[in-house]
Amino acid sequence: MYKLYTRPGSGGFVVEAALALANAPFEQIDVPKTDRPDPAFLDISPLNQVPVLTLPDGRSMTESAAICILLAERHPEAGLAPAAGAPARAEFLRWMAFMSSALYPAVLRFYYANRYTSDPDGTKAVKQAAIAEMDLGFAVLETALEGRDWLVGETMSLADIYLVMLIAWHPDIDKARTTWPNVERLRARLRDHKLMKELNTTHEMWPI
Repeated sequence: MYKLYTRPGSGGFVVEAALALANAPFEQIDVPKTDRPDPAFLDISPLNQVPVLTLPDGRSMTESAAICILLAERHPEAGLAPAAGAPARAEFLRWMAFMSSALYPAVLRFYYANRYTSDPDGTKAVKQAAIAEMDLGFAVLETALEGRDWLVGETMSLADIYLVMLIAWHPDIDKARTTWPNVERLRARLRDHKLMKELNTTHEMWPI
């Protein structure tokens, strides 16, 4: 059985979705936000971040995008991602890497600006730069979604859920909804998904 360390409103949202879509049994452990984490948790998450997924063999892994890719590989019957030999597989890997390396860090810089400057008065500039980077990333994904129902392939994948999770963290969601209509179209579609609704009751990614 898997073991998922997570907390509401975190990147655990997409990992919970992946496990549920795969019908994979897992034990969920909520990790509180604290400056003094349990040393045992730091052993599996040295940066004190969630999500962390402990695999059935006892090994643990961090990084939500990597976890999603692994779960898609381990549960191919669930259709969490295009198959390894499918043409859309390259797109899936590209966008998962793009979102986790360009967009997710920008989100973190906005919400944890104090971690990215030693200047007590510098957090405003860090946040402004983070928003600019977010906006650039979402503009790229807006173009990628033009004329498409899903970010990759012909059906929903974890890349779509990952994108919807990220856009929910934009500090100006009203601006996001009008600026990137293709992203908003995808977000609206997933908001009506039964599983996304269930997860939203605890994660509160968007107003119910």
